[in-house]
Amino acid sequence: MEIKKIGVIGSGTMGSGIAQVAAQSGYEVILEDVNEAYLRTGFDAIRERLENRVNKGKLESREKDEILSKIITASSLEDCKDVDLIIECVIEKEDMKKQVFRELGNLCPEKTLFTTNTSSISITGLAQVTGRPECFMGMHFMNPAYSMKLVEMIRGLRTSDETVRIITSVAEKMGKTPVFVNDFPGFVANRILMPMINDAIFCLQSGIASRESIDTIMKLGANHPMGPLELADFIGLDICLAILEVLQRELDEKYRPCPLLRKMVAGGKLGRKSGEGFYDYTQ
Repeated sequence: MEIKKIGVIGSGTMGSGIAQVAAQSGYEVILEDVNEAYLRTGFDAIRERLENRVNKGKLESREKDEILSKIITASSLEDCKDVDLIIECVIEKEDMKKQVFRELGNLCPEKTLFTTNTSSISITGLAQVTGRPECFMGMHFMNPAYSMKLVEMIRGLRTSDETVRIITSVAEKMGKTPVFVNDFPGFVANRILMPMINDAIFCLQSGIASRESIDTIMKLGANHPMGPLELADFIGLDICLAILEVLQRELDEKYRPCPLLRKMVAGGKLGRKSGEGFYDYTQ
């Protein structure tokens, strides 16, 4: 089976980034989101990133137009019923993801393969609701998806070898490096990354050091390109909280989210996407 058309469900930071890299790789893309305002924002973000590349001489204007022409926006899952591959990127809530896959399982023909960009939720559990778990696997892109090379590839209990082969070829065509991990909460990237971010927030809450000091220590002391608090803002504090809640529930109390993180999310300070998190992005 050859993948020609991809449906990306959810037009947020990850969804728009994945839609962009898919279109850049020659795929036809349907970018779907029930929230039309989010959909416009996501598509505009793709256009702006491509225009920046044109202005820097890294992309021809003709190429930009060709990439954008491959992306169609839609506000209903019904519009994705004829795609070859689904990449789901909705909010990191298991019940919402399962509802999406239940609907898609009924809408899409047997040829359609399903993937999820979940950061932490069981692939096997999500696969079951589609009614065809052998056609389902995890495809966890890193942020920003249009430039980061890694994709964590996660088989569910019943994922077929053929599904793995096809999805791996899609990742490689997108210029990614697929790395296989087992279906376990948080997989590998977030199992390691989120406790570091959470401990950095605990350090800030406890007054051990300022936000700038914490980030500088990790950049200069551990050679990280971005400090943990700055990285949390980049990922989205609501996403960090959702992942930690899964890790706490499925693994151990040691993953308990810092109260300061909960407070900031409750107050709408979600990081770059909201204009304010640990840092102010409004200026």
